[in-house]
Amino acid sequence: MSEANANGAGTRATPPPPLRKTTRLEPEIFQLPAEKLRSGYYSDKYFVYTRDVLLADGHSPHVTMQVFQKKHAWLGGMDEVISILKLGLTDGFSFEDLEVRALYDGDVVEPWESVLTITGPYAAFVHLETVYLGVLARRTRVSTNTRKVVEAAWPKPVMFFPARHDHWHVQTGDGYAAHVAGAIGVSTDAQASWWGSRGIGTVPHALIACYGGDTVRAAHAFVSHMPEDVNVIVLVDFDNDSVKTSLEVARALGGRLWGVRLDTSESMVDRSIIPQMGVFDPRGVNPQLVRNVRTALDDAGFPGCRIVVSGGFNVEKIRRFEDEGVPVDSYGVGSYLFADRYDFTADVVLLEGRPVAKAGREYRPNPRLEPVR
Repeated sequence: MSEANANGAGTRATPPPPLRKTTRLEPEIFQLPAEKLRSGYYSDKYFVYTRDVLLADGHSPHVTMQVFQKKHAWLGGMDEVISILKLGLTDGFSFEDLEVRALYDGDVVEPWESVLTITGPYAAFVHLETVYLGVLARRTRVSTNTRKVVEAAWPKPVMFFPARHDHWHVQTGDGYAAHVAGAIGVSTDAQASWWGSRGIGTVPHALIACYGGDTVRAAHAFVSHMPEDVNVIVLVDFDNDSVKTSLEVARALGGRLWGVRLDTSESMVDRSIIPQMGVFDPRGVNPQLVRNVRTALDDAGFPGCRIVVSGGFNVEKIRRFEDEGVPVDSYGVGSYLFADRYDFTADVVLLEGRPVAKAGREYRPNPRLEPVR
């Protein structure tokens, strides 16, 4: 945990570099629609037309395709892309017809750095460009944003909670991208499936509402029907009185309570904050609210009850909390993890081994790329 200086501000610990993968996920884990990929069902039509023209014309150029993006980023989606290449090639071609070199998921990449090259008969893989660029763009966005908040919060854990902000179908790959980037927990089983884990969760507002707004009663019901290995985390802002509710839940559950989660709306002021207003923004989950809850729990004999915060957290807000030494134990981050864009570009840069790239997109060999079998 971060040490506190005499002023209460946290001493920032330097996070370790991402663990570099040396193995790749097998194609079976992605459950790809191979037949539709081969047909071009998910591809921009002009790539399908290009393939049709090359095949009909009997023209089989041997090219090198180079893939890159233009920002500092943490790479995501590469194992998925390789599996797309293995399963989605044009009928009559196989992966052995290609020479593929690639970085690994979780690798740090620089602007304009090549992350993937594909060398082989263009008609074999031209139709897959739309698909593999989209995968890299999305998964890299999630990996990069997750890594940013992991580094801002370090050594405190970050929980990946954005499932409700996007289509359910993207959960599996997004969860894996967050895992590679350093998130310690995800909220759905689908997000955790690619590395064999499961989702984590709290006692939610909806369950509390089902018990008439009685957080303690809902927490009791939750504990009564959950296995012992489930960490019990209870949302405590239902009545907008997080200190009072935290104490009530801690007294009711005792050692079975792993932690409380503060999730006050950014347009509301918690009751405990009202007497302290005047010199800070009192809305939402703010540093003073966390301190109020921590002090109350400690004074009541619950120093082991952890505090999880969520609601509007991004890199800047996490850094501010850490710089001020706010006694947070874990951060739950949601919609921010889908922010920004990391769009990839693919260009044919060599034809039969000779330079052929359009102006500004010349071949840039990258010694970091490793051959894919």
